[in-house]
Order: sequence, then C-alpha cells, then structure tokens
Amino acid sequence: MNRRPALSVPLALSLVLAGTAGPSCQTYNDRVRAPVRAFENGNFERAEALFADGSVHSPFLESAEAGMSAMVGGNFEAALEHLHRAEAAARDAEDRAVLGGEALVESLLTLAINESQATYEGEGYERVMLHAALGLCYLTRGNPDSVLVEARRVDELLTSEERLYETEYRAGGIGHLLSALAYELMGQPGEAYIDYVRMHDKGLGGELVRSALVRLARRLGRSEDLDRWLAEFGAGESPPPDWPSVMLVAGVGMGPAKREIRIDVPVKGGVFSWAVPQFDEGSSPTASLDLVFNGGDARIRASTVEDVAVVAARNLEDRIAWLAVRSAARGLLKREIADNLKKNDDTEWIGYAADIFTIATERADLRAWRTLPQRWVAARAFVPPGEAFDAGPWPTIWVPS
Repeated sequence: MNRRPALSVPLALSLVLAGTAGPSCQTYNDRVRAPVRAFENGNFERAEALFADGSVHSPFLESAEAGMSAMVGGNFEAALEHLHRAEAAARDAEDRAVLGGEALVESLLTLAINESQATYEGEGYERVMLHAALGLCYLTRGNPDSVLVEARRVDELLTSEERLYETEYRAGGIGHLLSALAYELMGQPGEAYIDYVRMHDKGLGGELVRSALVRLARRLGRSEDLDRWLAEFGAGESPPPDWPSVMLVAGVGMGPAKREIRIDVPVKGGVFSWAVPQFDEGSSPTASLDLVFNGGDARIRASTVEDVAVVAARNLEDRIAWLAVRSAARGLLKREIADNLKKNDDTEWIGYAADIFTIATERADLRAWRTLPQRWVAARAFVPPGEAFDAGPWPTIWVPS
C-alpha cells in the first residue's frame, strides 16, 4: 500500500504562509477601490457592474454595493434584485437576530484564522440599512404594502441590536419615515402620525417631523396634541387638505470606511498580535441639501432622518469587546502553535517564520458597506394642485396631504 509522505514542518508552515500572502490578504478597501471610485464619480452603472463581478468575495456585500449603485443611478428594478440577493445572504444572521441575543452571541464567539476569513453577513446596522434601501425602492415603485414590510423589518432588527447590546441608538428614523409615507399613501394618517411621534421622541427628522406633527394633529382633531406641538414648535405650515406634496429623500455623502487598529507585542520567545477595526467619519461634499421650487423663490432645507456614520460607529463600538476577545483568543492559539513549532524544530528560521505567521494572519476585518450614505435626509413641499414642479433629476414621489 502506497502512503502519501507527511509534510515536513517547514514545508507545512511555508504553505500556510503562502496562503496568507494571497488574495485574502487584500483588505476590503483594496478590493473595492475601483468600484468605489466609479460610484463617487457618478458612474453608477460601472460601479454596479464592478461590484457584481465576483471580485468582492462576499455575497452580501457585492449585492448590497451593487444594489445601492443601481438605486442611486435610478435603476430601481435592478436595485431590488441585487438587494434581495443581499437579504438572502444575510438571512441566517437576521433569523438569529429575531430569535434573540443567545443566537447572535454564539456567532460573535466564532473563531477563524482572522476575521476576514469568516462569512460576512453584514453588521447589525447594515442589515437595518438593507431593508431601508429596499423600502425606498418600493416607495419609488408606488408599492406601500411592501414599504411597510421593509419598515417593520428595520424596526425588528434595530430592536434586536439594542436588546443585544443593552443600548439605545436613537436610530431607525429612515424606517419610521418610510412607514409614515406608506401609511399616508394608503390614506391612514393616524398610523403615520404614530411614526412621526416616534421620530420626534428619538430627536430625528427636525423641521420635517415638526411640521408633520402639527399638520396631522390638526387633521386628526387631536386638540391636546396640537396644543402641545404649537407650544413647542409654533404655528408651522398648514396647507389646505387638497394640496399634494412632493417628498425628497436623499443620501448625502459617503458612509464610513473601516481602518485597522493593531498592536504587535513582543513576548518571551516571539510576538503576540491583536487587531480590531475602527470606523472613520465618512465624507460629505455638502453640509446641507435644499428642496428648491417655484422657480427658485421657495426653498426648504432637508432634515437629517438618519445619521448612518454615527450609528455605524456606535454599533461597532458595542461589538468591539467581542472582536477584541476573539482576536486575543486567536493570538493565544497562534502563539501556542508557534511555541510548539519551535520546540519541535530548533532551526532558527522556524522561529522567525512562526512570528511572521502570527503577525500576517491576525488582521482586522475591514469589510463594510461602502456605498451607504453618511446620512439620510428628507424634505417635503406642499404645492397647489396643477402647479408645475421641477423635481430635478430625482424621482418624484407625490404624497396626498
């Protein structure tokens, strides 16, 4: 019987090191540099194609990135296809989130050689944003029932993240706004009013929410609420009930990217490596966005309904303890492997190679949904029936008052 010869320790270690020097060593930011640049330059079709070509090496991210590129480019049918593929890639994580904290904690404790080699199912905030993006697509297609399905999923997933980390993000404004608009499209102002109240309680939506609360409290005959809002906000806008409105919902800037924080600590006989990710603040070419109409004579400043960069940073901060524990555990395991190699082979280069292996394989996971906006903003203008309205290059969503 022929036996396959066993690999020598030096050869086995060389193969492992060769593997760590391959494509997997490229960070996510390296892999998406070209499509992100195309997206930033407004070439959304090219960005969509580059993200979807398989080079991203993550079913969730390639579909989410391609979907956002298609959505911003106005191809909502393609966006829905991509985003639903991202939803399928994240389904297990979403199911664990809805089931409760124990299932999520189990996944947070899973070890790999490094974080980037584990299947990426999206950060908690990214799965929330995925359903917000789906809701926006359905809103442009005039499908309020589907908008409500996505808005409820936004709320479910956000609630599960807050429960897991025992915190309150004061987020979910984009989901509440989508829900409110869907209810208004369906002629249910009372349900919409509840969503606007929730946005107000979270400190989201600014003038958009304030005017909606006054308008709907007056329309619904909620005199006590109306007195409260008038005292808090002033008289505000009071359009006639037959005036339609136009909504602008826009993503401003580019969302945050991750960078690595690492520490390589010399210890007796070698090196101990520890690495975790950290978000930057994202980037934005403008501090505000206005809805301009009536030939430029009227202008409404868009209000922030979701600060994606802030929520992303807080969500990662809540996870960082788990990531640090996993990194430390991997560091100890690799240190033990290196020590055993040195005991079994006193060749000097084995010690150096073992340390290189420890350093090279401990990398922070820099994968993140890069085409998310830095923040979501919205503005609403009421116009007389029959009046021309120049909505610019964006899709126009007419909502009954």
